[in-house]
Order: sequence, then C-alpha cells, then structure tokens
Amino acid sequence: MTQEFSGKDPKSVQKVTSIGAGPIGAGWAAYFLSQGYKVSVYLHEESEKNVLHNLINTAWISLEALGLAEGASRDNLYYSTDLADAVNGSEFIQESVPENLALKQKIFAQLGELVPENVVIASSTSGLPMSEIQAHCSTPQRTVVGHPFNPPYLLPLVEIVRGSQTSAEAVKWLVEFYQVAGKAPLVLSKEIPGFIATRLQEAIWREALHMVDNDEATVEQIDFAITNGPGPRWALMGPCMAFHLGGGEGGMAYTLDQFGPALKLPWTRLKAPELTKELRNKMVDGCLREADGREISEMNRDRDRGLVAIRNALKASGSEVDS
Repeated sequence: MTQEFSGKDPKSVQKVTSIGAGPIGAGWAAYFLSQGYKVSVYLHEESEKNVLHNLINTAWISLEALGLAEGASRDNLYYSTDLADAVNGSEFIQESVPENLALKQKIFAQLGELVPENVVIASSTSGLPMSEIQAHCSTPQRTVVGHPFNPPYLLPLVEIVRGSQTSAEAVKWLVEFYQVAGKAPLVLSKEIPGFIATRLQEAIWREALHMVDNDEATVEQIDFAITNGPGPRWALMGPCMAFHLGGGEGGMAYTLDQFGPALKLPWTRLKAPELTKELRNKMVDGCLREADGREISEMNRDRDRGLVAIRNALKASGSEVDS
C-alpha cells in the first residue's frame, strides 16, 4: 500500500538542491538560480566545481536574455561534497547523477534518510523506471521522475512519472512546483521506458542511423532535412497536429483515410541497426564535418541563442504553453 505524502506549499519553496554537476545537474542549478531560488549543489568531488561554474556562467547568458526572476542571482549558489550538507534545509531535491540504476538507488536510499518526509525528491533520469530507483528508499512515497530536456535551463518540458510506491499527492505537488518555477510539466499515464519525448526522439534517431549505415543519407543531409523541414514546424506544433493540418479541412480523418495505406510501406525499420565500428565512424566523421572546426562550447552558445530566439518568438505569437 502506497504511503501518503503531505508537502509544504510549492509556492513557498525558497531553497532547492541539485544532486550532480554535469550538464543536467548544473543546468538545473542555473535554471533554479534564474528563478530566484537559493540553490545548493552536491558535487561528487571538489574538482567538479570549475565545471559547475563554467556551465552556469554559459547558461546565464541565455537566462538573462529570457528574463530573470526577481531576486535571481548566481550569488545564491552553494555547493558541497557532503550529501547531508548539500541537502540541509532544502525544500525540493532534483537528482541528476549518471544514468546508472545502482548509483541512483544508492543516492535515493541515502536521501530517504537525510531529507524530511515532506520534501519531494525528483529524478532527472531519461528512462530508468522510478519503481526501480525508489526500491531501497525508506520513504518512496515522495519520489518521482522529473525528466527535463537538455538544456534544462532553456527547454520547458519536464516529464513526470510516478513509481509503484509514489503517492498521487507527491505527483500533484511536483506538477504545481514546476509550474511555479516556470516549467511545462507533463504527467505520464503509465510508467514506460524512455517516457514520451525521448521515445519519439529515439524513433527518428534509429531511422537516421539506418540511413547512414546503408549509405542512403549522410549526417549533413539528415540534419539539413530536419532543420529546414519539420524542425521549425515542430517548434509550433507536435506531429499529430501537423498531420491534422496537413489534411486540410478534413483534418486528421482525411490524412489517415488518404495516407493510411502508406503506414505499411517499408519506410521504417523498427529495430536499431547494429552499432558497428564502421557505422560509429560514419556518424562521428559526419558530425565533425558538419561542425567544421567549431568547438563544442561555441556550438552550445549558438544553440542557446537560437533557442532563446525561438522561445521569445513563441511567446510573442502566443504559441508557447503557459506554465
């Protein structure tokens, strides 16, 4: 039987903790700082602090362009290599350690003892089930998946998935907290591997790998096709609505009636190709050609500038979903 959960008012949260200082953990830290929260970060070791600060400083450029909340400051950052110290006094925990089930189970078991029972603990896992992550936690009722999209300081989506022992009240609390924090939470109906957005993204990724593996398309051609085709449209509407509009006045009904038979054409390969050394090298070489000598840090800045422009454009057009 699932234990009950009762948390404090999500609107009153002032301090949060980000567990982990990689691109996701540091990205979350930067975002929460931009929303005016006091943020503590748990570092696995002291040497990670420079990476943490560099990632936050990079993110801050874009966050300033989007607009900072009242009281937002990088001075509100605190970090510690001691987990108990990092979570002390925190009113929300966002875990973002590497995607390793045993590691996450260990962290959640520790957090279950260290963090008061009225504090929600969310995991940024991109596909591991919360039912397994919470298995050794003494207070699993307040543990929930809160999966962001990278970079978490710019993309608003957070997929929320409960585990078998998660309280419905904890899910409700997390939805409201993310909304208050300016995110776009999406609660999944079922606990499925990879959730929603990642599964859709992976479907395209598999097809891309097949086309490269079979010399049907290059990395550059695939990226060009998306960025100049469905990509811009996806910034405004999802694939279902795109096909609905594609049916004209007849909408989705016309699309399915007209093009339904094409669903059985051999356009898709359901299984991923074997990741041979040759395919790996094709993908790596293609990306290096497309990057054309640009450093990752430069490409990250270009990506972030573009996402800021897109989000501001969506806000101006009224197309961005209100949090």
